[in-house]
Amino acid sequence: MNHILKTLIAATALALASFAHAHEFKLGEIKIGHPYARATVAGQPGGAFLKLDNAGADDKLLSAQTELASRTELHSMAMEGDVMRMRQVDAIVLPSGKTVELKPGGLHLMLFGLKAPLKSGDKFPLTLRFEKAGEVTVTVNVEAAGADHSTHH
Repeated sequence: MNHILKTLIAATALALASFAHAHEFKLGEIKIGHPYARATVAGQPGGAFLKLDNAGADDKLLSAQTELASRTELHSMAMEGDVMRMRQVDAIVLPSGKTVELKPGGLHLMLFGLKAPLKSGDKFPLTLRFEKAGEVTVTVNVEAAGADHSTHH
């Protein structure tokens, strides 16, 4: 009985450890970590965020698309003097051997014309298109607006 219990505990711990890191996708040499969006209210555009680790040749994220939004744009945010400016960009460069993080206040994806507000706990598919690596569809988790992502690094 004791041996069975120890095996069960070990198996449960292993399953929980792998579940904690399961929200990651891979396309060729590009690893896509923890895609998430913040919950929204009606009429508000959404923002999607993720981490891109490029272990291969230089590449670029060219576009993103989801059926939940009429259009998805690549954006950058930067302080210009005392004003935070948000601009659409044509591509997000992914240098070889580097990690590029799309996060609030920096590079991110904007979801315009949402068919319904994003609710915490929901999930939705998002297709990412890279210049060299091709396309991959990832699952985006919708989280509360103030969620802390310091534990996802």
